[in-house]
Amino acid sequence: MKKVAVIQDLSSFGKCSLTAAIPVLSVMGVQACPLPTAILTAQTGYPSFFCEDFTSKMNYFIEEWSKLNRNFDGIYTGFVTGQEQIHNIFLFLDKFLTKETLLLVDPVMGDTGEVYKLFTDELLVRMKELVKCANVITPNVTECCLLTGLSYEKLHSYTNEKDFIKAVEEAGNTLQQETHAQVIITGVNPPSRDLNRRLIGNMYLDGSKAYYSAMAYNGKSYSGTGDLFASVIMGGMMRGDNLEKTIELAEAFLTASIHDTYIELIPDIEGVNFEKYLKMLL
Repeated sequence: MKKVAVIQDLSSFGKCSLTAAIPVLSVMGVQACPLPTAILTAQTGYPSFFCEDFTSKMNYFIEEWSKLNRNFDGIYTGFVTGQEQIHNIFLFLDKFLTKETLLLVDPVMGDTGEVYKLFTDELLVRMKELVKCANVITPNVTECCLLTGLSYEKLHSYTNEKDFIKAVEEAGNTLQQETHAQVIITGVNPPSRDLNRRLIGNMYLDGSKAYYSAMAYNGKSYSGTGDLFASVIMGGMMRGDNLEKTIELAEAFLTASIHDTYIELIPDIEGVNFEKYLKMLL
């Protein structure tokens, strides 16, 4: 069984990060080996939460796993609390990243035009360095803007769908050229004059082509959907699946989960009802 080191936080509420990655990778036949960056009572979108930062504990994982002579088929990074944690991730990569290891970086920094509470300019600088090591990067539109300098406000000033998509594609190509990674931009939500035809989708760029797929959008932004998406991508990479087909699988999985959540009127902050749809990933 292939092993993936998953470097993310553990949040008790919000169905995100490790509580999303572990079940998805497991059902896809991959052993998830968690390295927690922080332990939180709830994800940071909640009005109140306690966070135990694990920055000072990360090196213990590096040391102990080195003693065991462990190696990983994949490394998958997500939420970090600051630039020092990214420094520790680089130390981890020095030990465990080989030519055969696939690295997926989900550059978690913000969403819907807003940065998360722990974001700093220093974190952005280090994140720009980290994504250059990746095989696959999965930023949402906000994070793509942060990484490339594209103005989120200017992007959302476009009233024409084609202009919006073209601007996102140009930013994605910039990120791909700077990193030489495969880039998947999530949460691409172009403007629409028809409120009954709102779409949201993902854009895949590999340096030779750009592929955009879209689905119906209910206007909600649920906790953990980006983590679930990236986890399916990591699982597919470990199985040797075609990446475009894996994107389609992730979209179908999330579409079913989101629809179920919407019908049950679950608050956005609590995440989506993905558990009953894990069988789709087998």
